[in-house]
Amino acid sequence: MKKISSFSEYQEQYKKSVEHPEEFWAEIASTFTWNKKWDKVLEWDFEDLHNSWFKGAKLNITENCIDRHLDKNGDKIAIIWEPNDPADETVNITYSQLHERVGKAAQMLKNNGILKGDRVCLYMPDRKSTRLNSSHDQTSYAVFCLKKK
Repeated sequence: MKKISSFSEYQEQYKKSVEHPEEFWAEIASTFTWNKKWDKVLEWDFEDLHNSWFKGAKLNITENCIDRHLDKNGDKIAIIWEPNDPADETVNITYSQLHERVGKAAQMLKNNGILKGDRVCLYMPDRKSTRLNSSHDQTSYAVFCLKKK
Protein backbone atom coordinates (compact mmCIF):
# COMPACT_ATOMS: atom_id res chain seq x y z
CA MET A 1 0.00 0.00 0.00
CA LYS A 2 1.34 3.38 -0.90
CA LYS A 3 1.66 6.13 1.62
CA ILE A 4 -1.25 8.57 1.79
CA SER A 5 0.25 12.03 1.44
CA SER A 6 -2.76 14.32 1.41
CA PHE A 7 -6.22 14.68 2.88
CA SER A 8 -7.80 14.31 -0.56
CA GLU A 9 -5.98 10.96 -1.03
CA TYR A 10 -7.25 9.90 2.39
CA GLN A 11 -10.82 10.80 1.42
CA GLU A 12 -10.44 8.88 -1.84
CA GLN A 13 -9.18 5.77 -0.01
CA TYR A 14 -11.90 6.07 2.63
CA LYS A 15 -14.59 6.30 -0.04
CA LYS A 16 -13.20 3.20 -1.75
CA SER A 17 -13.14 1.31 1.58
CA VAL A 18 -16.82 2.09 2.19
CA GLU A 19 -18.13 1.62 -1.34
CA HIS A 20 -15.99 -1.39 -2.30
CA PRO A 21 -14.71 -2.94 0.95
CA GLU A 22 -13.76 -6.33 -0.50
CA GLU A 23 -11.68 -4.80 -3.26
CA PHE A 24 -10.11 -2.26 -0.90
CA TRP A 25 -9.11 -4.78 1.79
CA ALA A 26 -7.95 -7.38 -0.77
CA GLU A 27 -5.55 -4.75 -2.11
CA ILE A 28 -4.27 -3.98 1.40
CA ALA A 29 -3.99 -7.69 2.26
CA SER A 30 -2.05 -8.43 -0.93
CA THR A 31 0.91 -6.59 0.64
CA PHE A 32 1.14 -9.25 3.40
CA THR A 33 2.88 -12.63 3.24
CA TRP A 34 0.21 -15.34 3.28
CA ASN A 35 0.72 -19.04 3.98
CA LYS A 36 -2.65 -19.63 2.28
CA LYS A 37 -4.55 -16.95 0.40
CA TRP A 38 -8.17 -16.36 1.34
CA ASP A 39 -11.13 -17.93 -0.43
CA LYS A 40 -13.30 -14.89 0.19
CA VAL A 41 -12.35 -11.46 1.56
CA LEU A 42 -15.57 -10.73 3.41
CA GLU A 43 -18.81 -12.45 4.32
CA TRP A 44 -21.31 -10.37 6.20
CA ASP A 45 -24.88 -10.66 7.30
CA PHE A 46 -26.44 -7.70 9.05
CA GLU A 47 -29.54 -9.74 9.88
CA ASP A 48 -27.58 -12.21 12.04
CA LEU A 49 -24.92 -9.64 12.95
CA HIS A 50 -22.17 -11.87 11.60
CA ASN A 51 -19.08 -11.07 9.59
CA SER A 52 -16.04 -13.08 8.60
CA TRP A 53 -12.87 -11.64 7.08
CA PHE A 54 -10.39 -13.47 4.82
CA LYS A 55 -12.17 -16.80 5.10
CA GLY A 56 -9.86 -19.78 4.65
CA ALA A 57 -6.69 -17.68 4.85
CA LYS A 58 -3.65 -18.47 6.97
CA LEU A 59 -0.80 -16.18 7.89
CA ASN A 60 1.90 -15.83 10.50
CA ILE A 61 1.63 -12.37 12.02
CA THR A 62 5.26 -12.25 13.22
CA GLU A 63 6.40 -13.12 9.71
CA ASN A 64 4.49 -10.09 8.46
CA CYS A 65 5.54 -7.76 11.27
CA ILE A 66 9.20 -8.73 11.52
CA ASP A 67 10.60 -11.52 9.34
CA ARG A 68 9.76 -10.16 5.90
CA HIS A 69 11.65 -6.96 6.71
CA LEU A 70 14.92 -8.62 7.74
CA ASP A 71 16.61 -9.00 4.33
CA LYS A 72 16.18 -5.44 3.07
CA ASN A 73 15.43 -3.50 6.27
CA GLY A 74 17.10 -5.44 9.08
CA ASP A 75 19.13 -2.41 10.14
CA LYS A 76 16.17 -0.01 9.97
CA ILE A 77 14.24 1.05 13.05
CA ALA A 78 11.21 -1.12 13.84
CA ILE A 79 10.32 0.35 17.25
CA ILE A 80 10.99 3.73 18.80
CA TRP A 81 10.40 3.70 22.54
CA GLU A 82 9.87 7.09 24.16
CA PRO A 83 10.18 6.90 27.95
CA ASN A 84 7.81 8.67 30.31
CA ASP A 85 10.75 10.02 32.29
CA PRO A 86 12.53 12.76 30.30
CA ALA A 87 15.78 11.75 32.02
CA ASP A 88 15.63 8.34 30.29
CA GLU A 89 16.93 7.99 26.75
CA THR A 90 14.83 7.15 23.72
CA VAL A 91 15.45 3.56 22.62
CA ASN A 92 15.53 2.55 18.95
CA ILE A 93 15.23 -1.13 18.06
CA THR A 94 15.98 -2.42 14.57
CA TYR A 95 14.09 -5.24 12.88
CA SER A 96 17.13 -7.50 13.41
CA GLN A 97 17.29 -6.69 17.12
CA LEU A 98 13.54 -7.19 17.48
CA HIS A 99 13.78 -10.54 15.66
CA GLU A 100 16.49 -11.67 18.09
CA ARG A 101 14.47 -10.60 21.13
CA VAL A 102 11.29 -12.27 19.90
CA GLY A 103 13.35 -15.43 19.33
CA LYS A 104 14.64 -15.28 22.91
CA ALA A 105 11.09 -14.87 24.23
CA ALA A 106 9.89 -17.80 22.10
CA GLN A 107 12.76 -19.97 23.36
CA MET A 108 11.94 -19.06 26.96
CA LEU A 109 8.35 -20.22 26.41
CA LYS A 110 9.53 -23.42 24.73
CA ASN A 111 11.97 -24.09 27.58
CA ASN A 112 9.02 -23.86 29.97
CA GLY A 113 7.05 -26.51 28.09
CA ILE A 114 4.71 -24.22 26.18
CA LEU A 115 3.30 -25.82 23.05
CA LYS A 116 1.32 -24.51 20.08
CA GLY A 117 -2.23 -23.76 21.23
CA ASP A 118 -1.33 -23.25 24.90
CA ARG A 119 -2.52 -20.05 26.57
CA VAL A 120 0.11 -18.01 28.37
CA CYS A 121 0.00 -14.82 30.41
CA LEU A 122 3.20 -12.84 30.81
CA TYR A 123 3.65 -10.33 33.59
CA MET A 124 6.05 -7.62 32.53
CA PRO A 125 6.13 -4.89 35.15
CA ASP A 126 6.81 -1.37 33.99
CA ARG A 127 10.48 -1.35 34.87
CA LYS A 128 13.27 -0.63 32.47
CA SER A 129 14.89 -4.01 33.12
CA THR A 130 11.80 -5.93 32.02
CA ARG A 131 10.68 -3.95 29.00
CA LEU A 132 10.92 -5.90 25.79
CA ASN A 133 12.28 -2.80 24.12
CA SER A 134 14.66 -1.69 26.86
CA SER A 135 18.18 -0.63 26.07
CA HIS A 136 19.57 -3.58 28.05
CA ASP A 137 20.60 -6.59 26.03
CA GLN A 138 18.51 -8.83 28.26
CA THR A 139 14.83 -9.46 28.52
CA SER A 140 13.27 -10.63 31.79
CA TYR A 141 9.85 -12.22 32.02
CA ALA A 142 7.83 -13.48 34.92
CA VAL A 143 5.37 -16.13 33.76
CA PHE A 144 2.51 -16.24 36.22
CA CYS A 145 -0.19 -18.17 34.39
CA LEU A 146 0.18 -21.23 32.20
CA LYS A 147 -2.81 -23.10 30.87
CA LYS A 148 -1.99 -26.33 29.08
CA LYS A 149 -4.38 -27.83 26.57
